[in-house]
Amino acid sequence: MVRSMTGFGRAQASVEGYNITVEIRSVNHRYFEFYAKLPRTYSFLEEKVKALLSTGISRGKVECSIQLEATADESVVVSVNEPLAKGYVDAVKEISEKFGISEDLTALSVARFSDVLSISKAPVDEDELWAKVSPVVSEALAGFVSMRETEGKRLSEDVLSRADTILSNVSYIEERSPETVKLYSEKLLERMKNVLGDTQIDETRILTEAAIYADKIAVAEETVRLRSHIDQLHEMLASDEAVGRKLDFLIQEINREANTIGSKAQDVDIARRVIDIKAEVEKIREQIQNIE
Repeated sequence: MVRSMTGFGRAQASVEGYNITVEIRSVNHRYFEFYAKLPRTYSFLEEKVKALLSTGISRGKVECSIQLEATADESVVVSVNEPLAKGYVDAVKEISEKFGISEDLTALSVARFSDVLSISKAPVDEDELWAKVSPVVSEALAGFVSMRETEGKRLSEDVLSRADTILSNVSYIEERSPETVKLYSEKLLERMKNVLGDTQIDETRILTEAAIYADKIAVAEETVRLRSHIDQLHEMLASDEAVGRKLDFLIQEINREANTIGSKAQDVDIARRVIDIKAEVEKIREQIQNIE
């Protein structure tokens, strides 16, 4: 199923001491470009999140925001800087001995000296935290992909509708093209009659000129290729693969065939139909820029 490159997904859950909120959003981009918004403490999750999202996203500039709020008291670790504490104790003893001041040291008084004690959060078990976060990321990804598929369906329907309009114009050109040769022959015959009057007209010459003209304006090869390209367009839009880049190339080929027909057109009605085809091609080109 075709997917749009723009999308949004959000999931929230309370999991074993954490409130976890995940938001995924994306805009158009030629490749898969990933940005993460995470608390610095949990930056180690970034690569894991990127790997998970890449299983469901092929193209687009993707931003994933993850908020983790601890709902339980977080474990802390109190550490003693033993060399520094010893230094303080030795210094106090030296002061006591040198100046005859009573030594009044207690463990609490030493602990109050600067930087003797340090407080830090207990190390986070990365695998354990990822086991809590990953299901929420997966849920947000599912909603994100669903939104992309919904928008992709709308884009696909619009593109196919415009492709049908192109085919309608191609059919007209295929029917009209032989008529232009016939009209050319009739006009050529009429001009020769006006010029030559009662003189015998060489019908072989008329047929030869008509054949040359017909070869010059022949667009059968181009219309056949156009129909083939439209068939490919249908196949790509029915594919489960990311086809945005292929579609971009295909629409260039469709436009090339339309330009060739336009350059050969010697008929006003055909020229108008070519303009209509090119207008639809441009609208399709705009739409496929949004397809993954």
